[in-house]
Amino acid sequence: STMDANQLHESAIVIDATCPLAKDPRYVEWWREGGATAFAPTISGMAGNARSGFALIGGWRRYVRERDDTIIVLSATDIERAKAEKKIGLILHCQGTAIIEDELDLLDAYQAAGLRVVQLCYNRKNRIGDGSGERTDAGLSHFGVKVIERLNALNMLVDCAHTGHRTSMDAIEMSSAPVVISHANAYAIQDNARNVADDLIKAIAATGGIVGTVGFPAFLTWDGQPSLDQFIDDIAYKADLVGIDHVGLGIDYYLGQHPVEDDSTAMARYRQLVDAGLWRPSEYPPPPYKFPTGIETPRTLPRLTERLVSRGFSEQEIRKILGLNWMRVYREVWGG
Repeated sequence: STMDANQLHESAIVIDATCPLAKDPRYVEWWREGGATAFAPTISGMAGNARSGFALIGGWRRYVRERDDTIIVLSATDIERAKAEKKIGLILHCQGTAIIEDELDLLDAYQAAGLRVVQLCYNRKNRIGDGSGERTDAGLSHFGVKVIERLNALNMLVDCAHTGHRTSMDAIEMSSAPVVISHANAYAIQDNARNVADDLIKAIAATGGIVGTVGFPAFLTWDGQPSLDQFIDDIAYKADLVGIDHVGLGIDYYLGQHPVEDDSTAMARYRQLVDAGLWRPSEYPPPPYKFPTGIETPRTLPRLTERLVSRGFSEQEIRKILGLNWMRVYREVWGG
C-alpha cells in the first residue's frame, strides 16, 4: 500500500539548509506554510564585515524574542523541540566569511551569538581560499587552515558551497568533523561550473557530510524552468553515487526569483551581482528564475514529498532526504 504523502510530510522533520529569501523575514511564513520544521536564513558573508554580520544575527534574535512561534536553533534537539511545539527553527548560516574579517576570535563571538554553519567562500577569492567562480583554484590559505581548526573547536559546521574545488578538498582534509556542501548540484548531470564534481561529492560523503540539492534553475537545466523530476534526479544521482545518507535539501529560494520580484527588479539585482563580480553570466544566466515546477516557492514543499512517494522512494529514504540526514550531521557537529 502506498503511504499517504501528506501524512508523511506532516510527520517528517523537514529542513531546508539554504534560504537567502528569508533575509526578508516576511517570507518566514512561506516555509511554515510548506511544512518546514527548520530552515537556514542566510547571514550574508559575500560582502560586509563584523558589524553587518552581528547586526543581522541581532535582528533574528529580536525577531524570535518578539514572537512565540519561532526559535533559534543551537542544537539538533532544538529542531526536535520546534517540531514537537509546532514552531519554526532558524538555523543561522553565513554564505561567505567577509563577516569574520581577519579575526579568528570573531568566530568564538559568532558561535556565542548562535551562528552554526559557516560557508567558506562565495564564488570569489577571499582570505580563506578561492570561490567556485574564481579564475584560480588555489586551495586554503594559512588563515583558512586556522579557520577550519577553529570551526572544529567551536563545533560549527564547515560548508563548502560556492567554494572552489581544491579549497573544498583542502577543507575536507583539514577538518576533523563532517564537512557539507549546503547547496550544490552534481556537475555530471548539469555542467554548470557552480555545481560539483563526483570526486568532491564522494569526499564530502566520506566525512559523513551532505551535498544539498538546489532549486536555482541554472544549476538543474539550461532550458528555463526545471521540472520537479529534474530536482529529484539530482538527489537520486547523488544517492546512487554515495548513498542515501548524504543527500538533503538546500533549495536556495532567493529574493530575485519569480514570483517574489518582478522581472525588471530581478534584472536590476542581477546586473548588480554581475557588476560586483559575485556572479558570472556563464554560471548565472539572467532572470527570470523559476524554481522547479510544483515547488516554485517553499509554500508548496508537500509536492516534493508527493513526487518522491510516486517515484518509489521508501518512507525512510524520504524522511532522510527531507531532514533526518541533516539532523544526523547537526547532532554530530553541534552536539545535542
